[in-house]
Amino acid sequence: MGSVIDENRQPLLLAEVTSTNWLPENKIERREDYEDDKDLKTRVWIETKKLWHIVGPAIFSRIGTYTMNIITQGFAGHLGEVELAAITISNTVIVGLSFGLILGMASALETLCGQAYGAKKHHMLGIYMQRSWIVITVCCILLLPMYIFATPILKALGQPDDVAELSGVVALWFIPLQFSFAFQFTIQRFLQSQLKTAVIAWISLAVLAIHTAISWLFVYKLNLGIIGAAVALDISWWLLVIGLFIYAACGGCPQTWSGFSIQAFSGLWEFFRLSAAAGVMLCVQPVLSGVAVGSGWQLKVAYINLGCYYLVGVPLGILMGMFLHTGLEVCLSLPFLVQIIFYYFIRIKTPSYN
Repeated sequence: MGSVIDENRQPLLLAEVTSTNWLPENKIERREDYEDDKDLKTRVWIETKKLWHIVGPAIFSRIGTYTMNIITQGFAGHLGEVELAAITISNTVIVGLSFGLILGMASALETLCGQAYGAKKHHMLGIYMQRSWIVITVCCILLLPMYIFATPILKALGQPDDVAELSGVVALWFIPLQFSFAFQFTIQRFLQSQLKTAVIAWISLAVLAIHTAISWLFVYKLNLGIIGAAVALDISWWLLVIGLFIYAACGGCPQTWSGFSIQAFSGLWEFFRLSAAAGVMLCVQPVLSGVAVGSGWQLKVAYINLGCYYLVGVPLGILMGMFLHTGLEVCLSLPFLVQIIFYYFIRIKTPSYN
């Protein structure tokens, strides 16, 4: 009797399961898809937070340093039109050249430190940074004639005599600013390669507040004029250097900073060759556009930059990469070459140039 009941029940259960088998599987598939979407969103959110944890302070510190330049120009603008033009041109053209060159050379340190940190060779980060100090400081010394002879250079570029003369004076006071780049950019990349970016943002915020105060003190209270504005910017950039170095050398980076080393004097030529190309590429565009902006060609500069990069550089880079198999450096050099041609053409065609 029991076997009959079992036999009668068994087909019914199988039939029920067979007839509705697609429903649970469909539900399971939908649940799995939902969980996959949920996991994807969670992973994207986690990675986004990690990304902003790294780039957020870096963006803020860059905004802070640019804001210091804007504050300096603002105080100079209250002194007069010639003072504003002088500090803008000297900061954009003269300092801009060394800024781009040193920033590009410091990018080589970013590559080396990232590789060493990933390979667990932590002691090499400090050595690489000291090596970059030596190379970039020598580069700063070689760039000194540009600051010393800024007045005749700017006159040759077509700037008015009064603006060129005052810009030359300001450029001399910006020499300490140039040497601060050699240390600030390298220490910043030294810390960024270790994901120690929050300290960069906090120090930049503190120095920004200090810069505003000393600019007001030098320009208005001590009546130092445009020289006071330039000196305030020098002091603020060196405060950035001092703050970052104190953090790195006084316990903030125990694994990667073990003091000064004689090994920093080895491999200097290899480091120079690694960083020179990027430095030259970054220093050309600020100088050309700075001269053009100083001459009142803001709209032309915008058209030239957009056209060179997006109408010339990107299409030619794609075509050359597809058919000629050229490297990335060739494609990136095309916009700069076109910029040089356009800037030179409009410069010689301007009546004030002749």
